[in-house]
Amino acid sequence: MTATATPPRPTPVSARALGPDLARGGMLLFIALANSHYFLRGATVLGGYPQDGSALDRAVIWLLATFVDGRAFPLFGALFGYGVARIADRQRSLGPRGVRRLLWRRSLVLVVVGVLDALLFFAGDILAAYGVLLLLGAWCVRWRNGALLATAALFLVLTALPGDGSLTISSDPPHAAMLPPDLAAVLPARAQVSLYVALLGPIGFVCPFLIGLWAGRARLLERPEQHRRLLRGTAWVGLGAAALGAQPVALILAGVVDSPARPVLELLGPLHDATGILGGFGYAALLSLLAVRLGARPRPVTTAIAAVGQRSMTCYLVQSVVWSVVFTPFLLDLSGALSVTATALLAAATWLATVVLADRMRRRGRRGPFEALIRRVTYGRAVAGAPAAGPDAGQIGPDHDQNRPTG
Repeated sequence: MTATATPPRPTPVSARALGPDLARGGMLLFIALANSHYFLRGATVLGGYPQDGSALDRAVIWLLATFVDGRAFPLFGALFGYGVARIADRQRSLGPRGVRRLLWRRSLVLVVVGVLDALLFFAGDILAAYGVLLLLGAWCVRWRNGALLATAALFLVLTALPGDGSLTISSDPPHAAMLPPDLAAVLPARAQVSLYVALLGPIGFVCPFLIGLWAGRARLLERPEQHRRLLRGTAWVGLGAAALGAQPVALILAGVVDSPARPVLELLGPLHDATGILGGFGYAALLSLLAVRLGARPRPVTTAIAAVGQRSMTCYLVQSVVWSVVFTPFLLDLSGALSVTATALLAAATWLATVVLADRMRRRGRRGPFEALIRRVTYGRAVAGAPAAGPDAGQIGPDHDQNRPTG
């Protein structure tokens, strides 16, 4: 008899863990809060926040700057790396070259979809940046743990170096790529910015991506009961460092203290960003520990948020469409009308709408359309055409990869 090679396949629903899906689903709320305020206009702007708002707006700014800004995207990067590690482990029978090719096919989808999203809806889209990161990061899946951790530490130190690149200290109003004045300006303005984000954005994601690879090898988020001490320590240290490290910038943005000279801001901005990376790890650890409590008897809310995590690419792109409709000058043009508080409520409402949408797809046994696309390109037509899991299949959803970018 001749042995037949087993084609690569995504994770069956029965093998999916609640922790990563719950983390991705919750992460998308943070992504919505972190992205939406950068569309707002005001007499003066700092860190993407108009500085002429109410006392309530200042309180919301402090909350977002402390717990969300610069903390959501490291969580995004860590979960992305985690998923890549799990794919590489499951498909190791393909050999190193086969695994790289499979990952490169995924990166191609992310680049193409990300570029289209950036050009048509949201210039700040980071899917293309993650596609570029995966194109290069596919080589990292065979690195030893020591190399992963050392390189991640190096990039964390680079993030903390003084400089003016942090968005938290930017005094620029929304770029024309975010708010194009008319249809003719859309593509010219967004093409340049999307290229910049796609090519330079991966630099800021290297540290969380590599830590995610390391964590994925150990399956930390899927087996939190076996790693309670490490996860608890990561949650306490990561979130504590993120909250404390955010305070100088958060208090400035909220108007509690006066803005210092520019050289001081160039110290505080990178501090905010570097501690935010630690906060991303803390959030991942906290959500995985929460999954232990919720996993035994999942409630409808938990299952619905996990459904978002399983369809995070689709739900992320829904956010882009909402921002485009609400803020674009030749559409609803609300960038100068909405306050920081109202925009935060809009972001939360958008996320809740995707929770309802994802849960409805779960109940009907349907994948997200972009999850189906990435399956087809990565694994081929036969796997992509397989029926989605029904509503009772593990109470979590369809059987696609643990690797969702938005995640």
